[in-house]
Amino acid sequence: MQASIFQPNASIYLGPPEDPPLSRTGYTVLAVIMALFSGPAIVLNATVIIVSLMHKQLRQPLNYALMNMAVADLGTALIGGLLTVITNAQGYFSLGRTGCVLEGFAVALCGITSLCTVALIAVERMFVICKPLGLVTFEKKHALVGIGLSWLWSLAWNLPPLFGWGRFEVEGVGTSCAPDWHNRDPSNVSYILSYFTVCFAFPFAIIVLSYGKLLWTLHKVSKMEGVEGGAVSKGEGRVAFMVVLMVLTFLVSWMPYATLALVVVLCPDVKISALVATIPVYLAKSSTAYNPIIYIYLNKQFRKYAVPFLLCRNLSVEDEGSELTVAESSVSKVSPP
Repeated sequence: MQASIFQPNASIYLGPPEDPPLSRTGYTVLAVIMALFSGPAIVLNATVIIVSLMHKQLRQPLNYALMNMAVADLGTALIGGLLTVITNAQGYFSLGRTGCVLEGFAVALCGITSLCTVALIAVERMFVICKPLGLVTFEKKHALVGIGLSWLWSLAWNLPPLFGWGRFEVEGVGTSCAPDWHNRDPSNVSYILSYFTVCFAFPFAIIVLSYGKLLWTLHKVSKMEGVEGGAVSKGEGRVAFMVVLMVLTFLVSWMPYATLALVVVLCPDVKISALVATIPVYLAKSSTAYNPIIYIYLNKQFRKYAVPFLLCRNLSVEDEGSELTVAESSVSKVSPP
């Protein structure tokens, strides 16, 4: 690793390093790339929030989690995206040690909240489709509790570095900050391993189990007699498509970052260039741009309101169910009384 970048030395915040890992052109290219992700992410997530506040038809229990993810992703795009554009344009992290800690904390808080919300959405949809507790319905209070827990869980695991267990430090090419994966102090290593387990592995397990249960239930229902021909199969296909996109998005955006962090912690002697270490960081931050497309604009109801808003057109449309409506109604026909 680039020692001059990763050592907790206050001098790295005072100006460009004497031997920067990238050329001036390289930093400019990274600034442009991050701008291309951050701009659409800000517009799309802000659209989701504004449209949800404007139309009460969208303020339904299952949509609260979608709005919460838009809030978290907007925070990541504004703080982690725009600031990284500025620092890349300057060629170093110019906000000082305090700015590094604040930026690292804010981005980690919003990022882990977004991940937890993905898991919350998986659980919500599993309850709606599979009805594991019988006729228990998912209501507004359940959605709000889940949203509150996602922020509290993220806050609980991102506060420790502010009080000595772990730390935030510059990463990659030295233009953004995150939990310090490189410090070999036993206390820091224990924090990183715990952080990886509860903030990545745990949400990922929930996503896989919930969507696995959901797809298996839809598959069984589609085989049962008495279900109107094709209704469940069609709904199953739509849900399966969304599920594949959701899981792939999660893996593509977060798996490289989590894997790199784990490799650095477990194999401290591994040699990874600063540029290679930066790629997973950008992949993780890019999720803020395509999250609203996959999780929200594949939902007919949101699309009916969001597209006219983006095109600055007047909206006159009847309220319509989401993409899961067909599957939900079909499963309900064979659910136990």
